[in-house]
Amino acid sequence: MKNTFARYLFIFNPAADKGRAVRQKPWLQKLLASRGDVALLSTMYAGHAGDIARMATDKTDCIIACGGDGTLHDVVNAVVGKKVAVGILPMGSANDFVKTLYSRAKPPQGIAHFFTKSSKVVDLGFVVDGVGRQHYFINSMGLGFSGRIAQCVKNTRWLKGELLYVYALFVVLRRYQPMHLHCTLMLEDKVVELDEPFFAVSIANGVVEGGKFRIAPFADISDGLLDVALLKAVPKRELFRYVLKYLRGTHIDDPQVLYYQVKSLVVTLSKPEVMHLDGEVFDNITGRMTIAVMPKALTIKGIPE
Repeated sequence: MKNTFARYLFIFNPAADKGRAVRQKPWLQKLLASRGDVALLSTMYAGHAGDIARMATDKTDCIIACGGDGTLHDVVNAVVGKKVAVGILPMGSANDFVKTLYSRAKPPQGIAHFFTKSSKVVDLGFVVDGVGRQHYFINSMGLGFSGRIAQCVKNTRWLKGELLYVYALFVVLRRYQPMHLHCTLMLEDKVVELDEPFFAVSIANGVVEGGKFRIAPFADISDGLLDVALLKAVPKRELFRYVLKYLRGTHIDDPQVLYYQVKSLVVTLSKPEVMHLDGEVFDNITGRMTIAVMPKALTIKGIPE
């Protein structure tokens, strides 16, 4: 690991899993020590993974995100459109995207799989927010209830893992009110217009969000579509029933949940809301937003096609 950048660049986030990931650095250093084609860089501040990745895109073949979904989100946003593959070494609290990526098998142990030819090309979500900023997401996007849950998770330091998301759900539920939005969904064969209050809006490339919630049970990361689940403004007393349904993925059969597979959609918010992209929180989102799928936009290394 003599070069700052090498053929394989491992970006390690010691702050992942509420700072517990730092304990895994000696293990990773030991595995990499015998290889001359790798470099290991650690992040030092929020967003640093993206800054490192942007600097490395023309100097490396593969960037391995060592952290949680937020680390992966930063790396993905830095390399979109570049000829560089991405690897995922899950060290976060939820590791949601990995659950879809390895839906039929357990994630490989160690790091050997990153140095093989196996890979998978996946879709991404693309967002233009109300002030024209552009973002990408690899797993999911949430508005309203799920956005505020992600915000609570980010601000809670004393819990970890999937229990943290359950705690955040109860905290947010106490004061949250449904949001009114206008939504135009472009399906493969028709256009759907909606204008009403919704409790939660989830737009997914992957299946799982928040550790165990199967928000998009039919999602396929390579089908050229995004899966949209909209929970109508149900009374709060009924929400716990929907929590169980979201955990099982059976909410899509409920008449109070609208579920679509789309190529794009336009959402107009009448009041500022909280948005999350792969768990990364964005406050005061308002106005007209465009969300679309970017088919086959990213190569994931170490995954058999």
